[in-house]
Formats: sequence, structure tokens, C-alpha cells
Amino acid sequence: MKHLENNLLRKWVLILILPAFLSCKKENTDKSTGSSKTEKPAGEKVTFWLTDPVASVLFQQQTTELAFGAAENQHPTIDIDTTATFQTMDGFGYTLTGGSAMLIHKMAPASRAALLKELFSTEGSGIGVSYLRISIGASDLSDHVFSYNDLPAGQTDPEMTRFDLGPDREHLIPVLKEILAINPGIKFMGSPWSPPTWMKTNNSSVGGSLKPEFYDAYAKYFVKYIQAMAAEGIRIDAITVQNEPLHPGNNPSLLMPATEQAQFIKQSLGPAFKEASLDTKIIIYDHNADRIDYPISILNDPEAKKYIDGSAFHLYGGTIDALEHVHKAHPDKNLYFTEQWVGAPGNLAGDLAWHTKNLTIGATRNWCKTVLEWNLAADQNQDPHTEGGCTQCLGAITINGGGVIRNPAYYIIAHASKFVRPDAVRIGSSMTAALPNVAFKAPKGDKVLIVLNESPASKTFNIRYKGNIVTTTLNQGAVGTYVW
Repeated sequence: MKHLENNLLRKWVLILILPAFLSCKKENTDKSTGSSKTEKPAGEKVTFWLTDPVASVLFQQQTTELAFGAAENQHPTIDIDTTATFQTMDGFGYTLTGGSAMLIHKMAPASRAALLKELFSTEGSGIGVSYLRISIGASDLSDHVFSYNDLPAGQTDPEMTRFDLGPDREHLIPVLKEILAINPGIKFMGSPWSPPTWMKTNNSSVGGSLKPEFYDAYAKYFVKYIQAMAAEGIRIDAITVQNEPLHPGNNPSLLMPATEQAQFIKQSLGPAFKEASLDTKIIIYDHNADRIDYPISILNDPEAKKYIDGSAFHLYGGTIDALEHVHKAHPDKNLYFTEQWVGAPGNLAGDLAWHTKNLTIGATRNWCKTVLEWNLAADQNQDPHTEGGCTQCLGAITINGGGVIRNPAYYIIAHASKFVRPDAVRIGSSMTAALPNVAFKAPKGDKVLIVLNESPASKTFNIRYKGNIVTTTLNQGAVGTYVW
């Protein structure tokens, strides 16, 4: 009988203390894994990066915790719709001019390595630049004019037997190889400012037109360039046929009307790429948004169109929404934004707002797969440049000896490049008064929203995703990148 009583007593003790024991064990397990019943599900917390000229905040991650919740309020709301998908992104970055490469390459090795890691890595403070435009031959921000087949007066070389990457071997190619070591997946676009002068009607680096008898020779020039860079371990993802073909006053430059560009592509360039089995994309125009008739007219030519991947744009003329008309005219062809300068000495508040609204947001909402600023680096005097080249082009960074100053274009690009990685897809986001924005779904599933407050005062607003909202505030002229 006593044995039975003891068993009953033990059972009652277990009934009384077991729930408390299990609760305590569950609490300890939760603490050890960093979770609790009151935490939001994974992915509901929002990381917030801010550039705020009013508060002197320069692309810094904010410590204020943001998390989606069910509470409603009366603030304006940006709705995110992952079911609405648009173009796939190639990346954000800069033009790495010959002058930029020279300044970077002349830095002390340790300083150069640290700068390139900051620019091209996504780890730590890296901003993850994923796309670069480089010049085929000299641009106006090289320290001198050159092509890869410069000959004495009166000589020609239509078979490209004397083609040589030449000056690019000194600075540009070594820097590109260091960049590739940091980010092997980075893409490069090549753009010529001028053919070799012996191919031109005026035998000058400035202006003139490409002689029709040298169309095939110039096509071979492009092929040789792509093959020579590949031999250096540098894949050229795309080329534009001519930088600013309607601006023959730069040094170097070339006048190439749309009819001539179409003829060159279908007669010589396209067939040469096909014969050489090149998969490098051919991109047309590469000039301002005020002349969308130029790329549309070329794409209207089926013999030229079959070789063309898409069209590239600058915004020194016209408005960014004009690109929507190019997309509608030829929705099977891609769009790229390839150049916009910041004028020295720079104005962070004005430059950040204009470029974010028109390029980071405007160009991508109008189907562009890239957004590239002009240009990556200059010195404190906005050098180097060619005689007659741009004298007030402010680099994204200023290199003064071993010192580096980060300028407006650095922060403009950083807000997208670090988070909107290659193969990200633009997704739906509603436009709200005074809060231009654009959203993306990154390759690993993160959602990225970039917002500018262009109102004259601080503005509080909501981001709504899957029925939940998060509330945040931006000062006048501030840009926020939100990631979850």
C-alpha cells in the first residue's frame, strides 16, 4: 500500500512541475538561438541606408530598428508588388576613363587595393560597383588622344595588321585585372570616341565622318579589340558603336548620323561579329534622350536590327521618360543608361536629388538595365583630359596624391550598386507625391526600395508589403535605400 502511495505521489509531482520545466527549457532554447515568440518572421525587419545632406549623413546604415507590422496610419504609402516584374538589371557603376585608370594605377599599392576593394566589393564598406564603361581608344578624359592603329600620314591598314592595345597596357588593363580579382563577375562596356584618323573624312581626331570604304576595316578594329582584351582575360560584354554620334565637337569625336550607323552595322559590324563568333552585344546611339528618333529609325531597319541588342542613352538633352517610347517601339530590345556627368565643384544636395530622381529611379523605371555615372576619378584640377576635352567633369572620387575624396556621384551610385546586384529584377512600386522611388527583387530574394524625398520638408511615409507596413521618415532632399 505504501509503495502504491509513493507511485501516486511521484505522478502528482510530475504533473505539477513538468509544464514549468518544459516552459523553462523552451525559454532557454529560444534565448540560445536568438529567437522568441514575439519576434517578426525572418525577412520582416528592414535595413535602412541613408544619405541626408541636411544632416550631413553620407551613405550610412541607420541603427533605428524598422520592422513590418499590421498597424495602420494616415501617412502616404508606397506599395510594393513583387508580382509586377520588368527588366533584369546588369548593374550600376561608372565610366572608367583612361585618366581615371591612370590616377588609380599611380596610387601606392596598398592605397589602390583598399580603394578598389571599397568600390568593387560588397563586403564591409564596399559599394559593389558591378558595371563599368571603358573607352575604345582615347576618350576626352584620357591624358592624350590615341587609337589602337595610329599610322603616319598617308598610310592605311585595312586588315588591322598593326592593331595594338598600346597605351591601355600601361594603366587601364592592369587596373581592370585588379578589379576582376575582386569581382570576377563585373561587366565591361566598350565605347569609341573616334576611329583611327586615317579612316575619317577629315583625318582628324575631332569630328569628321567614317569613310564608307573603311566600314569593313573599322568592323575588324572592333573585332580585334574584343579579341585582344579577351587575350588579357578581360571579357567585353557589350560595345556601343559610337559615343555621342551627334556631337562631333569633342576631342576625340565622330559625326555618325543614324543612316550611317545603320549601314555600318548591317553591312560590316554585324557580319564581322557573326563571322568571328563574338557574343559581345552591339548597342546603338549612346547619346541624349532628345533624339529618340535616332535609335528607333535604326531598329526599324530589320537588316540592322537583327544584330542589335539595344540602345544607350545620356541625359544632357531631353527627358528620361522619352525612353519609354523607345521601349514601346521595340520592346524586344534592351535599354541602357551609360553616361551623365556631375559638374565641378559639385553640390551634394542638388546633384543627389537630380541624379537619383532622373537616373537611379527615372532610368530604371523607363527600362534601363544599367545606370552609369561619368566618370570614376579625376584629380583636384579635374585632370587629366585631352586638349579640348571636358575641363569641369567631377569624378565620383577625387584622387589627390594618396588621398581620396568621395563626391556626389559616389553616393548616388552606392545607394543602388551595393544592393541591386546583377540579375536583380525591377518590381512594382507605387508612385507617391514628392516620393519618387523604384523597387527591385535581388537575386537572393531581398527586396530593395530606393526613395527620394523631393518635398520642401521632412516627410513620414509607409512602405507596404504583403499587407503589412513599416513607417519611416526622410528629411528634405534625403535618399533612403530600404532592404528586407
